[in-house]
Amino acid sequence: MSTAANAAAFTPAAVTPVQALLVSLQLTDSAFPSGFYTLSHGLEGYAQAKAVTPEGVPVLLADLLRHAVGPSDATALALAHRAALAGDWEAMAETDRRLNAAKLNEGLRRAATRTGRQLLDLARECVGGEPLERYAELVAAKRAPGSQAVAAGVAYAAAGVLAEQAVVSDLFAYAASFTGAALRLRLTDHRKAQVVLRGIAPVIEEVAEAALRRELADLGGCVPMADVMSGRHERAEARLFAT
Repeated sequence: MSTAANAAAFTPAAVTPVQALLVSLQLTDSAFPSGFYTLSHGLEGYAQAKAVTPEGVPVLLADLLRHAVGPSDATALALAHRAALAGDWEAMAETDRRLNAAKLNEGLRRAATRTGRQLLDLARECVGGEPLERYAELVAAKRAPGSQAVAAGVAYAAAGVLAEQAVVSDLFAYAASFTGAALRLRLTDHRKAQVVLRGIAPVIEEVAEAALRRELADLGGCVPMADVMSGRHERAEARLFAT
């Protein structure tokens, strides 16, 4: 990612490890009103097509993390975090546009920007900082779509949370949301959902490490079946979730 010639690096206020942890817990909490609870991340499409069993939920989650979320959203989050600290607002906008273009289904793009703009609005109020204000200006000017992963990366950077913790936190939020959707779709129960979350930890670590190494040219996942299921879900007559 190139830094603009007139970019000025942003230095977040020094935070303790505990303060950074508290920011991560707040932004990934299911009670945080970003709209994540309205998403199944494609799982409802699989369930409607009878293409996933209760035993297959953790396998599907791992595949989506490795081949869809990691190369796209997690990578965009890491790049946005880097751009925010560098004060490279154009790189931040380009990351957002690339991520939006990488989401092939309209429903996924719409959900990402709806939750992203809500996150941005709330983060400006409860976190604050120049990166969030600059990003809000880009979104308002329609130079950036306002995707959830980019908004999260900027918010974490503004709060002084290190990139690795930011990426891991958001990946865990995705996994928790996914298993929550599985619970509502009756593909698991409360106890098994917790087993899935604990078991997915090594995958989250692996995916986060890979995302932190990628550059903008590498952004974009490839899970054709997930795109097919998402497309079918968009046209379903009855839906519990937005995605």
